[in-house]
Amino acid sequence: MKTTILFLFLLISISCFGQQYPDFKSLRYDENYSFLKNDTVKDNWYKTMKFLPLSHSKKHYISFGGSVRFQYFYAENENWGDDPQDSDGYILSRYLFHADFHAGRFFRVFAQTQSSLADSRIDPSPVDQNPLEVHQAFTDFNFINEKSKKLILRAGRQELTYGSQRLVAVRDGPNNRQSFDAVKIITSKDNISGDFFYSHFVVAHDGIFDDSSNKDRQFWGSYFVINKVPVIKNIDVYYFGYERTKATFNDGFGKEERHSVGTRIWGKTENWRYDGEALYQFGDFISKDISAWTASINIGYRFNSVKFHPELGFKAEAISGDKQMGDKQLQTFNPLFPRGGYFGLASVIGPSNLIDFHPGISLQLSKNIDWIIDYDMFWRYSANDGIYGPNTLLIYPGDTTTNKKIGNQLETELIWQPNPFLYFRFESTWFDAGEYIKASGTGKDTFFAGITMQLNF
Repeated sequence: MKTTILFLFLLISISCFGQQYPDFKSLRYDENYSFLKNDTVKDNWYKTMKFLPLSHSKKHYISFGGSVRFQYFYAENENWGDDPQDSDGYILSRYLFHADFHAGRFFRVFAQTQSSLADSRIDPSPVDQNPLEVHQAFTDFNFINEKSKKLILRAGRQELTYGSQRLVAVRDGPNNRQSFDAVKIITSKDNISGDFFYSHFVVAHDGIFDDSSNKDRQFWGSYFVINKVPVIKNIDVYYFGYERTKATFNDGFGKEERHSVGTRIWGKTENWRYDGEALYQFGDFISKDISAWTASINIGYRFNSVKFHPELGFKAEAISGDKQMGDKQLQTFNPLFPRGGYFGLASVIGPSNLIDFHPGISLQLSKNIDWIIDYDMFWRYSANDGIYGPNTLLIYPGDTTTNKKIGNQLETELIWQPNPFLYFRFESTWFDAGEYIKASGTGKDTFFAGITMQLNF
């Protein structure tokens, strides 16, 4: 009881400071609390936690922070009835804590631990459960650190995310976020920024401090963002290289070396938002030539003068799949390291061999409450290829039927964020299994519901 009261007191106390600090970022290492060195408020424990001077000049300081997230999920006919039924549901919890040390403007060390637990989850995967690990630990050497230009060398374990997170994401939806052992050069000048990196994916294990760098999964590339472009506003241009020794597709198993080149145009006006992306992949898979692609569009229009400010949105994606088994080419698209809940937090399928039409509407019920309704329609792009999970693992093969219809998905979310520190979400998803799902497995409709509570500090 004392622990509960203390926790509630902590929530209330933190809420009082909601207007004094900037919003938390998805990448916590992007937060900057150096402005607090000029703050005259004293005897404020939260300020001390965010900015603890280690020198008289206050140029050397350390900042602490983290997040705690609890989730309850219930699934009926998970994976269309192929998995064992859990009649009680399960609880996921995640604890992230970090320390950020700055020695002047030119040197920095960032470290973060992560603990992800799955209570009552039947056969939890490393994405659900990873008891305790060093999630991030890197050093920054800031050769140039000015407002209009930067040149930073970052080395160590770190999170990576780029663009719309279709290819590279922190994977915040699932319980265990992902990271990389990487060396990265960060550059920017005026309205242009660019990253260059080489990395190994960090494999999660169900133990304590046992996550390891996977030399069999190498990932490298460069990503450029140009802002303030006339008419189109923002454009991204990128290249990613990826190699893994044990890749599995509907058309075989073996070594994969894949290169991705793409571009993204995005922006928003007072009412409109838009995000369009296209990319092409080439390389080698066993003795086959890779030739894959994807194109997507995501647009929305908000009626700002109408009650609840409704926003009508529409997404569409075409993602290539393999045309024929046993030939000399592989057309299956590899999404690399995407966000886990790619088509909603139920995470039923991933972005490979897919055509997707996705209308939706969102309503701002109050200043801090949003209601979102989405409807997804899925087909296979190629009738000769199967469907894959968000982790690119093959779910069903392509030869069970020639029917391309995967199914339809209805999802709703109610989000309440009373202040920058607290976040609550209720969600439910119903997936109507199509003819391909029914021909390939048990083929039952799926229902998924969940509640999320998160505290950031």
